[in-house]
Amino acid sequence: MQASEVPRAVAAAMWTASSLDLTVDDAIVLHDSNKLTVHLLPCDVVARVAPVAQQVSQFEVELAQRLAASGCPVAALEPRVDPRVYERDGFAVTLWTYYEPATPREVSSADYASTLERLHAGMRKLDVPTPHFTDRVEQAQQLVASHDRTPALAHADRELLGGTLRSLRRVIGEQGGVEQLLHGEPHPGNVLSTENGLVFIDLETCCRGPVEFDLAHAPEEVSEHYPGVDQDLLRECRILVLAMIATWRWDRGDQLPNGRQLGAEWLSQIRAALGRKGLDAP
Repeated sequence: MQASEVPRAVAAAMWTASSLDLTVDDAIVLHDSNKLTVHLLPCDVVARVAPVAQQVSQFEVELAQRLAASGCPVAALEPRVDPRVYERDGFAVTLWTYYEPATPREVSSADYASTLERLHAGMRKLDVPTPHFTDRVEQAQQLVASHDRTPALAHADRELLGGTLRSLRRVIGEQGGVEQLLHGEPHPGNVLSTENGLVFIDLETCCRGPVEFDLAHAPEEVSEHYPGVDQDLLRECRILVLAMIATWRWDRGDQLPNGRQLGAEWLSQIRAALGRKGLDAP
């Protein structure tokens, strides 16, 4: 979120909770990306805030309710208020349960894999309209193709990212693997370690595709504990995901600290991965 919008977003979260008879005297920003995540005190509620024009909060709320009802390991909405999207001052606000971090916070690869497998099992039971993972790849391709949106991306790097996204999108799509509803970005930043086990957050990225696409966002050790993985497909997905997240770092509006440095490191990793596959960088 743009720095200039953060104070207004925090105020919108505090006002929303207070208007619902929750006691709010303070707010602590937990995470700032496309959405602002705020811990409201002393009511102990997590507010997720995004500009109304950019949010898909209603989808996330409805999906979280259905997954939680099926016993899936996802973060729960705040039970003291109606489970819906609230609007205030141009922002969409959703209210969620706050989970006290478990001690120790380190997550074992086996637990991570088991929890993701449980999430996937629950998602297979749902029939909800969601984008395909290739739609997200296309968004990255459009960003690479736009010099206005990625002005600092060097020509050779632009060719590398564009070619990698294009070729792997085709290759993975042609493999014809089993597809299902996915989290979309189940990386460690979207996993909470709670006293009652692991839960996944941030469901707005859900899409359809092979489970290997989800596993490509997790540490490599996690896939070793996940049954039935197509290792060749997973390797393709890992390079694809690396190209996607590297692309986001070159967006001129990217707010991630050290984003350009990470983007450069990931470009090097893509070249190395393609080299190990015996492929020339595009």
